Amino acid sequence: MPARRADLLRMRRSAQLLDDRSAPTPVAVVQRMLAVQAQDFGAACWALGARSAGSTRDDVLAALDDGSIVRSWPMRGTLHFVPSADLRWMLGVTTTRMIAGLTLRHRQLELESEDFTRARDVVTEALSGGRSIGRAELMALWEANGIATAGQRGYHLIYFFAQNGLLCWGPTHKTQQSLVLLDEWAPERRELEPDEALGEFLLRYLNGHGPATLKDFVWWTKGTVAGAKTAVAVLGDRISTLEVDGVKYLATAEQADAEAGTPAARKGVDLLPAFDEYLLGYQDRTPVIDDEHFTVVVPGKNGVFAPILVSAGRVVGTWRRASTSSAVTVEPLPFARLTAAEKTGVRRAATAYGRFLGLPAAVTAED
Repeated sequence: MPARRADLLRMRRSAQLLDDRSAPTPVAVVQRMLAVQAQDFGAACWALGARSAGSTRDDVLAALDDGSIVRSWPMRGTLHFVPSADLRWMLGVTTTRMIAGLTLRHRQLELESEDFTRARDVVTEALSGGRSIGRAELMALWEANGIATAGQRGYHLIYFFAQNGLLCWGPTHKTQQSLVLLDEWAPERRELEPDEALGEFLLRYLNGHGPATLKDFVWWTKGTVAGAKTAVAVLGDRISTLEVDGVKYLATAEQADAEAGTPAARKGVDLLPAFDEYLLGYQDRTPVIDDEHFTVVVPGKNGVFAPILVSAGRVVGTWRRASTSSAVTVEPLPFARLTAAEKTGVRRAATAYGRFLGLPAAVTAED
């Protein structure tokens, strides 16, 4: 069906829980989104808080500490928050391609099969019985057992074992997490057949990000076009299509049905974190940001994304914060002068951010 860009933005904001923030908990956000990019730990915590009104950073940490949410590398070689029961079937879809792409790097690092075997045995013995270990402590343990970790060798060992479902990040301490054995830390798991898993991947992506293109999904998972087409076939009439500016988008059937008669998008303002899924969840970001502004969000296109200021579904600037133990100050950095309504929206969003952190918030330099 034909649709306008405003319709696309409204549907995406609804899928991403940004309009009504109806998720009761951070766990519910992750279940809806399936995966939330989390290489920046603090930013990822706020990504959950921004979508669940009333939740706090302590609520996010509690969900990580009880294993309801796990942090690992389910796709794209990037850390994400995912529901603990879903991680293994996701890895079943992505791991083979991810590991195959590392063969040359492992050769450069002189990591041989016996290195992986010895490192696995050491870490399994150290963590069995519900124990955990920090990254630095694990590196020291491997070194003490004759396993060199310098030059990214240690990082690649951790990543390899996470990809194969042995390890994940577990209990939190301030801004860090310790490593644990996945099967002990999060024993609950869903078992899906290969094609069923592909269909589930696409359905859950669209539930939390749709409408999106097939290319968006392939990029997000770093999968294959063939796999994506299989997912479409598996889902059948559970997904629908709409066309915006000549581009074909996929949506769940529920999203398409709900679109009829939907009111205009909320005109609110959001202070979303660095690496937020609202921008990063798609290969094509043009619906939400102009090309000339993208280099402001990602200076030099170096892969490091700034926090984004969003108004009525469009990225209209970036923002930064300064915090102490007693307060947080938000400085909006808009691409153009904000309207009076947008300034009010920034103050409201900053208050919500401060509430999430448990700190009073102020806004400075709103123009």
